[in-house]
Amino acid sequence: MIGLKDIAKLANVSVSTVSNVLNGRKNVGQATRERVLQICSEYGYTHASGKTGKTDKAKTVIFNFSDFDRDFYMKIIHGMSDCLTENGYDLIICTNKSSGNFMNSHFASGCISLDGNITDPYIVSVAKPEFPIVLMDRLIDNETANTKSVLVDNYPAMCELVQALVDKGFKRYGYIGGLETLDNKERFSGLTDTLLNNGIAFDRKQYFHGNYREKSGYQAAKIMILSNDLPDVLVCANDNMAIGAIKALEEHNIRVPDDISVTGFDDSDAAAMAGLTTISIPRYESGYLAAKELLEMIHGTAKKEPFKLSAAIKWRRTVK
Repeated sequence: MIGLKDIAKLANVSVSTVSNVLNGRKNVGQATRERVLQICSEYGYTHASGKTGKTDKAKTVIFNFSDFDRDFYMKIIHGMSDCLTENGYDLIICTNKSSGNFMNSHFASGCISLDGNITDPYIVSVAKPEFPIVLMDRLIDNETANTKSVLVDNYPAMCELVQALVDKGFKRYGYIGGLETLDNKERFSGLTDTLLNNGIAFDRKQYFHGNYREKSGYQAAKIMILSNDLPDVLVCANDNMAIGAIKALEEHNIRVPDDISVTGFDDSDAAAMAGLTTISIPRYESGYLAAKELLEMIHGTAKKEPFKLSAAIKWRRTVK
């Protein structure tokens, strides 16, 4: 069993520094704090002490997420940090499978979660009056849990994009979906519902599976190319997969947008560089608002209803 001395040795800090981090005290730099927590997470170390005083943790909020691969996380974290700093709170970032070890009222005043690996039942079990949780891009149907959701309003934005594509004359549609998240379900529903409203049937053979990473978009497009049945436009559930798909198409001398148009979702920095038509999500603002909503929950002034963020189309050169 790994202990405090082992954590301290791995992090190249003193045992007292590790103790200060785990007890939520402010006398540790952010980089050191994150390094200690990352090591605790990787080795599955759980801090079981119940001695943390209210003043130690009262100004600490944790943010857990599951994937460093997606660059928009930094924008979200920037927004959270600005809001929390303005209100005198510290932000601690946790990731990987042990994020749940830090989700308790002894360690922090509350949590913002964007981690699909943490199950709904676990969130319900820890989201108590003394430990509120703001969920990003996720809904939990449980009235007893002390949670609030901050969501992107995916459906109307996708409907608007697809209707504009229909108006441009596109008839045959392909889709690269992400993981079975609320985001993906709403984005796919926006596509199929809008097509149906225009008398266009979506062919399920044109649904390709990805995992939101660029490589999965590349592989999905490769499979689509091998079918010798290209759609007029390929709608992707995020920018990473769209960029991967474009690379695969270009390798086979299939021109974007002359031979096929491609769209994404997120408006990442990479999307702007690639000239990708996409839907822009205000990621900095979503982080700021998630932190603001959590502070209101901590102070007992928050409303229970989900907070929805609007998104907007960015037309670029990947649509003809």
